Amino acid sequence: MNLHGNNIKLFAGNGCPELAKAIAQQLNLELGDMEVGKFSDGEISVHVGESVRGSEVFVIQSTSSPVNDNLMELLVMVDALRRASADRITAVIPYFGYARQDRKAEPRAPITAKLVADLLTSAGVDRVLTMDLHAAQIQGFFDIPVDHLLGMNVLRRAIAKEPFVKADEFVVVSPDVGSVARARQMAAKLNAPLAIVDKRRPKANVMEVMNIIGDVEGKTCLMIDDMIDTAGTIVQGAKALKEVGGAKEVYACCTHPVLSGPAIERLENSYIKKLYVLNTIQIPQEKRFDKLIEVSVAPIFAEAINNIFLDKPVSNLFE
Repeated sequence: MNLHGNNIKLFAGNGCPELAKAIAQQLNLELGDMEVGKFSDGEISVHVGESVRGSEVFVIQSTSSPVNDNLMELLVMVDALRRASADRITAVIPYFGYARQDRKAEPRAPITAKLVADLLTSAGVDRVLTMDLHAAQIQGFFDIPVDHLLGMNVLRRAIAKEPFVKADEFVVVSPDVGSVARARQMAAKLNAPLAIVDKRRPKANVMEVMNIIGDVEGKTCLMIDDMIDTAGTIVQGAKALKEVGGAKEVYACCTHPVLSGPAIERLENSYIKKLYVLNTIQIPQEKRFDKLIEVSVAPIFAEAINNIFLDKPVSNLFE
């Protein structure tokens, strides 16, 4: 029995408006009346145009680029809804920005993922719904419940329909050691062997491929990662699979298409035939290219929101 708000309301900022609309359509709801903009000096302006008193509210906002604007929008929206007497507020964050700063990698460095978790809680968020945190341990930074959806399952269902997956010579590849667990799960679900690109990274966003662990010669490869930022890792991995490992074809997939800096140019000129991404980050039209295939996460987020509202388990969505 739902002991929280007696009705459900969805609101969205400027972080992922198209995904928010798609989620609302899945739930047969309209997005709530909220104006999110800026004052003339650049400060965030939020006005809630309808009553939310006693309501169960879900605020849909990816904290992708421009990260600071979208994060501040989320905080101000939550504050406005809390002060308007919303009963329970869930922050739906398909892409959680600052997640890569999850530990002190060097002396005197911040742990910004923890800071953001504290900011969300202080603003009045009661619960967080997100997907594929860069490190799953970030859930422990929160003192409120976190529902952590897995993008791999959505990608797998879409990619499993492709003809190249059914080929005998098909292998799933981890582009680095950090993605081995994710790639291993995908390989198990697709009943395929696993290979690993072993590399050394001298500094941030610069990497040097060392060798291929596993047999990829003459095979169709699918690389999997949680996000693609500047695309250096995934593009160099594809190059290694073709030129060092002798792979026949290379495909790639990821949950979060950050696609910053030289990413688009690198991907267009790479050995990657198709890149499958989820729409956790809204990709502007100028960043779209022929190799890009977008898969929607609206159905899984809509089901998760419905289950949270009805106080039903969300764990069934992990399978």
